[in-house]
This record gives sequence, structure tokens and C-alpha cells, in this order.
Amino acid sequence: MRAAIGQVFTAAALVVLRDDDCRLDAAWGGIDADHPAHPDARFDFASVSKLFTTSTFLSLVSAGAVGLDDPLVAVVPEFGATGPRALDGGQNPHTREMLPVPDGVRGHTADPARVTFRHLLTHTSGLAPWRAVFEAAGPVPPPPTDPDPLPRGERWARGLAAICGYPFVGQPGDGVVRYSDLGLMLLGEAVARLHGTPGDLDPAIRARVLDPLGLRAIAYNPLRHGVAREEVVPTEFDALWRHRRCWGEVHDENACGVGGVAGHAGLFGTARELAAFGQAWLDADPRLGIAPDLMRASAQLQAETNGVRRGLGWHLKAEEGALCGDLFGADTYGHTGFTGTSLWIDPARRLVVACLTNRVYFGRDDTGIRSFRRTLHDLIVKAVTP
Repeated sequence: MRAAIGQVFTAAALVVLRDDDCRLDAAWGGIDADHPAHPDARFDFASVSKLFTTSTFLSLVSAGAVGLDDPLVAVVPEFGATGPRALDGGQNPHTREMLPVPDGVRGHTADPARVTFRHLLTHTSGLAPWRAVFEAAGPVPPPPTDPDPLPRGERWARGLAAICGYPFVGQPGDGVVRYSDLGLMLLGEAVARLHGTPGDLDPAIRARVLDPLGLRAIAYNPLRHGVAREEVVPTEFDALWRHRRCWGEVHDENACGVGGVAGHAGLFGTARELAAFGQAWLDADPRLGIAPDLMRASAQLQAETNGVRRGLGWHLKAEEGALCGDLFGADTYGHTGFTGTSLWIDPARRLVVACLTNRVYFGRDDTGIRSFRRTLHDLIVKAVTP
């Protein structure tokens, strides 16, 4: 951790639970020059937010509100209003350039009515991994300390309308894993509607996951909910769109553009509470409201492409190059976030590791986060294994 400070990230927090016993709860680095990092600092979860969306959805499945193999259009009918859509090559999330259309899909169409919730959970929907939704959602939002003249509901409505019109990049249910933020944004809207708060995912996640587990420090838009900026770890200086350092606002442009609340990103929180969430999954905690057989299936292989292994919402350990290192057990499951966050659960060792960093502080290039993650998690296994 000390070696990575100033090289890979400027702040980090780490919690290690073994047999529901806290073996480590510590922080390194600083929030800014005057505020050292501490275990209660809030980090931008990035895609680790997806776990809270999928857990909320699985609780709705367990309650009988929806089925895994139900079509998305049964809950979000406008997604299918266009009829069959063309296929294209997608869009590069870093350069925002449109990618060439592969010869094998040129001229083909995909029927959005065929997309099921299982497809969204396993990233086999055929949806593009990324599109510039934020460009359709409205003007650049103001800093999080200033009021936004465009209501969050309007931002999300514009973003959702754009998502419902984008071309596909593959066929729904073709079995090919294409990790898609768009799919989780759509799942978030389905969750909001099933919960009775269309257009607002926040109350559903709070009612079905955060409040039952007593997780008070995890929230969207922390500065707009009274958290001091000095308690939130900053991320990247956005030189292309916002022209400011992201501090107290979600780093992900699409989540920011739609108002900070989305199914794929937007949550902030502490390593301690993220680890508690992981422990709840490890224990099949009934407070999550997810049926035990569904919890087991969620952490088991549902789809695989080129070594990328997916459960229902969870990323499963790969045979090689695992982001959780080489020593975690074969049945390990978890998730990572682009800002440098991760949660990994090793059932065989009864081990939960929540590691939060702000690795995008220096930019989006891989400045060592992959090797850092692997080394860190291998060291943890060695430390806790007799």
C-alpha cells in the first residue's frame, strides 16, 4: 500500500474479514493535503455499484415480482418500441469514437423484445458495452455543491430514451459475454419500476439492501446528502467534459450525466460497509431477501467467453490473470470498479476483501492497478492462511 501511494493512487482503504472476524480495517494516503485518508472515508464505488442493483433485483425475483427469464420489455416497454434494431460495432468508451461494423453483423438486426433479465445479469444481451449516454442526457452538470437547473428525473428520462434507441452489437442470448453498462442502466430502471419509484433507483436499493443491512454510509450523490467534501476521496480531473476534478460527484460520465443515480455506477461508500455487504452474501443473510438457491446460482457459472466468467451479476474468478490474484479459491466471486475499487469473496476460506482506491486520480491509463490488485490479494491469502 505504501509503495502504491503516489504511484497508483493517492488514497486507499482496505477491510479483510475472515470467518466474520475483522482482520484488518485500515487506510493509507490522503484525501487532500490537509486531510489524511481514514477508514470512514467515502470512495466512488464505480462498477461495484452494480452489485447493489443486481442484489435489489434478485430480491424482487425472490419476492415473486419478476422472473429471471421475463423479457425486459414487460417492465420497460419503450425499450422494444423501435422494433428490430441494426447492429453496429459499438463505441470506444475512452476515445468516444464509433468502432467499425464487423463484416459478420453488417446488415443484421436484433430484436430488443428478446432481451431477458437473465441476459442483463450475465451480460449476454447483445447490447453495446458503452455509449455516450451523457451527451443525450443534457448539458454538463454543475459541480455537486451547486444546484442543477435540470432536474435529475429529466436527465434520466433523456438518457433512457437514448438507450432505448441505440443499435445492438450482438444478438440477445447468443451466449457471448459483452460487459455492458447499458444493460445495468436498464436493469436499474426496471428495478425502480418494480419497486414503485419509476425513474429513481435510489429508494429501491435503500429499501431492499442498504437499510436492511444497516449500511448508512453508502449513498448516491453524497455531497447533495450532507456529506462534507473532505470526507469524500477525489478521483480524476476531467479535462474533456466537466473541466474540473471529480470530487464528491461520480467519476463515470454516463452516471453523472443522468444525475448521479444509475444502475451501473454512482454509489459512494466505505470499505467497512462494502465488506459488510460481502459478508451478507457469504452468509446468505436473510436480510437481503434473496432466496438461498438464487444466491447460490448467482455465484455459479452462468456464461463464459474467452475466460471471462459471469454469474448472475457477479464476476467469477478466471483461471488466469485473476484480478483477485492467484491464491483465492476457484469458487471466488466478486466485482471491480474502474476507479480502483473491488470486492472479492472466497467461500472456501470464509474470506471477504473490500479494497477501495482512487486509482484514476492520475488518469485512466493502467498505472499498475492490475498488478497491485493481484499482489495485494495474494499477500492477504498468505497472511490469513495458517
